[in-house]
Amino acid sequence: MGKVEGFDLVEKARALAPLITTDADEIERTRRLTGAVTAALIDNGLYRALLPKRFGGSEATLEAFMQMQEEVAKADASTAWCLGQCSVCAMTAAYLEPDAANEIFNVAPGILAWGAIAHEVKAVPGGYLANARWEFASGSRQASWLGAHVRVVEQDGTPRKKADGSAEVRTILFPATSATMHDVWDVIGLKGTGTDSYSVENLFIPEKFAALRDDPSALREDGPLYRLSTNMVFGMGFAATALGVARATLDAAIELSRGKTPQGLKAMRENNAVQGLIGRTEASLRAARAYLYATAAEVWRDLERGNPLTEGHRVAMRVASTWTIHQSASVVDTAYHMAGATAVFAANKFERRFRDMHAIAQQIQARDTHYEDAGRAILSGNLGGPPTTR
Repeated sequence: MGKVEGFDLVEKARALAPLITTDADEIERTRRLTGAVTAALIDNGLYRALLPKRFGGSEATLEAFMQMQEEVAKADASTAWCLGQCSVCAMTAAYLEPDAANEIFNVAPGILAWGAIAHEVKAVPGGYLANARWEFASGSRQASWLGAHVRVVEQDGTPRKKADGSAEVRTILFPATSATMHDVWDVIGLKGTGTDSYSVENLFIPEKFAALRDDPSALREDGPLYRLSTNMVFGMGFAATALGVARATLDAAIELSRGKTPQGLKAMRENNAVQGLIGRTEASLRAARAYLYATAAEVWRDLERGNPLTEGHRVAMRVASTWTIHQSASVVDTAYHMAGATAVFAANKFERRFRDMHAIAQQIQARDTHYEDAGRAILSGNLGGPPTTR
């Protein structure tokens, strides 16, 4: 059987795991990916996993991207989080003029990062004028370009509207050197992501660097990957990241159980309660992984056949990604408690994975309100139509 398109990314991610593991302490301490790890990710093309082929990217399948994330996360969650963030940002090339995309992604290091949706820009001749500060920019410390998702206000102060009456939102892109970075990422988990803030003052953004991201009318690529929204791919990628963290934590607990004899108790490997707990937790993790990947495969098959993306697809991916993150957190909790006092020592890495996993579970992709959104969509009976949100 031939390799899945883009599958070499998974093999490369697995091969880079020893380097990432070795540098994980430094990544945690400095709150930045190390130069060696960043260079290895760039040199092996991992940041270009979701970049269109015509710009030199892999244009990987959704499954290959997810497996890449899972493998990196087993070594270090912060590295995987930055890689996933910046990889999905590269999908913006599918909405840009070729010269703009080449300037961003084909001038080393060719990494784009952005923060949360906020603020507005003013339309001016030839482009837009930006004055704002944005938060939660994972991967921004490695990026050569930054982006921001903003509403557009006309020169007379009126909000620009789309045909359906909703506000027009553009993703403005600008060199990282045009922004001021603010070191604010002092957190309990995912410390190494350097998810800092950035601001600009009176920055002119040429029209060609203001993308209608995730707007089908502006799409310039035909592949199934780009019929998914960046938000959908973020969800699936970060859920795969959670699986990687959970797998590494459970494996560590299993290895510990093979050799540990708690004071006053029999060896963990001979303890029926420990044996049963490991069996049930293994089943839970495998079930979560199977569910997530089955959902990705089903949606991908439909898109490859030329079927339109539907509200049903969006709901399926949203529920699968949210539930998988929550289930992964439960697996990590179980493994952490199974390890007992051993887990509290930084040298054993249980406590870091515990903190990283719970930072992942606090992110927007894991909100409980996603279940409400899914339930509302299911009750509407309109899952066969186009997605209500991108």
